[in-house]
Amino acid sequence: MSERTVKVGGVPHPVVGEALKVGDRAPDFQLVDNNLEIKTLADFGSKIKLISVVPSLDTDICDMQTRRFNEEVSKIPSAVVITVSVDLPFAQARWCGNAGLKDVITLSDHRDAAFGRDYGVLIQDLRLLARAVFVLNENNEITYIEYLDEIKKHPDYEAALNAVRSLAK
Repeated sequence: MSERTVKVGGVPHPVVGEALKVGDRAPDFQLVDNNLEIKTLADFGSKIKLISVVPSLDTDICDMQTRRFNEEVSKIPSAVVITVSVDLPFAQARWCGNAGLKDVITLSDHRDAAFGRDYGVLIQDLRLLARAVFVLNENNEITYIEYLDEIKKHPDYEAALNAVRSLAK
């Protein structure tokens, strides 16, 4: 097994956890919402899910990624965006308030970083999540994945959004 890395400021850092593949069933998770309540994959029912993984909402690219996906996916009633970071729930709630976004779902992996390990995005030495995008169908099967190899790169927004649109029919 080769070690995966992600660059942060040009410096490679190892990523913990196996990379998931299209066709895999998405691992369940227990993440903390802005009200300090646990949310699992089942809480989002049979909706199409775009899971947007960001290092920190308080950075420009993460801010833009979160806004763009939420703006576009909000037009698709059968889909939901779940933004995941290791930011504390209080910081996530503050970001949502400052951004004026009431319906954005932000979930925190700050407790044990289990989501990061299970989804193959944990940069353990920095205690951050690598940027990634996962699209899940109504049965929580992964239909699209993008793992970014540089933390300062934007995801391919159109490819991810097209993956959601194709499931929404």
